[in-house]
Amino acid sequence: MKAWRVHELGEPRDVLRFEEADDPVAGPGQLLVRTLAAPANFPDVLLCRGKYQVKPSLPFAPGVELCGEVVSVGEGVTRFSVGDRVIGNPNLPLGAFAEHTLMDEVNAFAAPASLDDAEASALFIGYQTAWFALHRRTQLRGGETLLVHAAAGGVGSAAVQLGKAAGARVIGVVGGPEKAEYCRRLGADLVIDRHTDDFVPLVKEFTGGKGADVVFDPVGGDAYAGSTKCIAFEGRIVIIGFAGGTIPTPGLNHALIKNYSIIGLHWGLYKEYNRSVIEECHTELAALAASGAIAPLVSERLSLTEVADGIARLGEGTTVGRVVFVP
Repeated sequence: MKAWRVHELGEPRDVLRFEEADDPVAGPGQLLVRTLAAPANFPDVLLCRGKYQVKPSLPFAPGVELCGEVVSVGEGVTRFSVGDRVIGNPNLPLGAFAEHTLMDEVNAFAAPASLDDAEASALFIGYQTAWFALHRRTQLRGGETLLVHAAAGGVGSAAVQLGKAAGARVIGVVGGPEKAEYCRRLGADLVIDRHTDDFVPLVKEFTGGKGADVVFDPVGGDAYAGSTKCIAFEGRIVIIGFAGGTIPTPGLNHALIKNYSIIGLHWGLYKEYNRSVIEECHTELAALAASGAIAPLVSERLSLTEVADGIARLGEGTTVGRVVFVP
């Protein structure tokens, strides 16, 4: 079979090779799946660079989520059968950017019938992360104001849709007019282009001086610093990641005098400590998708041969919305 593999760490365009690889075989508790669609995610960029928290042995194929068709099942598998359509995480070092890959049964979930392959493939990591951030960590309530940074990205776009589905007023911060238009399509009530406007005074104006009740921050750096200037009394800033490249060093005295919370979210830890909540989240997301309240907006559907360029553009910050590779 064909797969994109990394033999040495570096920038995606430089290190990704499309080559022949051994056909995988399902072991106990595993599914062998044919890849139907695999979205680009920022962790794929970090995997190529060797800067992700998971560091698979070389050579490896990146691709951290997919929608696939079950081709065969290993011993002990009971939840899925040949022909089922599933979404979830593949098993590194053979990730989703391959014609076939392996998934542990516990990391696979039924693909929602309401979504096509590309849409379903993008419903997992980004939407699970946003759901946990908004509903479990910050307990976003209807009528509150949610500020989402990188609101046209994979996880940010999920937060915009889930915020609207929860009855919140949503402010999306993006970089550039194309991303601003995409964010409006997601349903954001106010869209701010950080390339032309300072989001802090606009958030204050939109909220009548109160500030945002919840800030969803996958960026860090200046995005975090600005958020502390427009967070509401008893507001919550949830830290998702540091795509901007700078990890903030928060002044805890500032959190004290303004009475706001700084909350971390590492979604992957729930696999270790409370896996049943991931199942509950998937059920909730599938129901929201079936009702039409959420649906990943796929901006580009590319062939498997275009993975290196697509991942590189994601790392450079020039993509808009969800980029999905469809073999």
